[in-house]
Amino acid sequence: MAAKKQFAIIGMGRFGSSIAQSLSKMGFEVLAIDSSEQKIQEVVNMVTHAVSADCTDEEALKALGVRNFDVVVVAIGQDIQASILTTLILKDLGVPKIVAKAQNELHGKVLSKIGADKVVFPERDMGTRVAHNLISPNILDYIELSDDHSIIEVRASSLMVGKNLKELDIRAKYGCNVMAIKNNGKTNISPYAEDRIKEGDILVIVGLNDHLHNLELAYSES
Repeated sequence: MAAKKQFAIIGMGRFGSSIAQSLSKMGFEVLAIDSSEQKIQEVVNMVTHAVSADCTDEEALKALGVRNFDVVVVAIGQDIQASILTTLILKDLGVPKIVAKAQNELHGKVLSKIGADKVVFPERDMGTRVAHNLISPNILDYIELSDDHSIIEVRASSLMVGKNLKELDIRAKYGCNVMAIKNNGKTNISPYAEDRIKEGDILVIVGLNDHLHNLELAYSES
């Protein structure tokens, strides 16, 4: 298995702290950054590192080594100017992947134009769902059924395509069940073991959160 991704989350509002907490619970290294010392104190025990710094200061971000992180999430709250400036600085520093939170469609367009690799809208994207999408871009949706169980919708990776469900043996390997397979608007409920996975298929899988996490990592494609 490849080395675990490292994440830096800038902005510890409700959205940023939710992503940071979710990623930390999954066992990833997370650096939390916020200009507010109080907000940093609130998350210091949740994450690997928590630092109070001005994210619009290029030297401060350089000193924190943000360019060494695989993914940096710009989760800044109401300050659109700071959000845009921070995204520009991260792009200049050569951060491999920048995910930025947008307040509205126009803000989102600006973030995309200046180099954000992915733009998310908190009204539509729960922090937990975004966290799962960060570790495996194939995860399209994530629904918590309880504290222990969830359902994920996962786009079939190249490692799955061409194999049938019996060959993948997801139940035996990961303790998860494939409930359905979607393709082109059609849904195959309770698929058979001989059903072969095609490119473009979306698998609907239910299981314990820990088991789903292992499945996500096994089939993650950066």
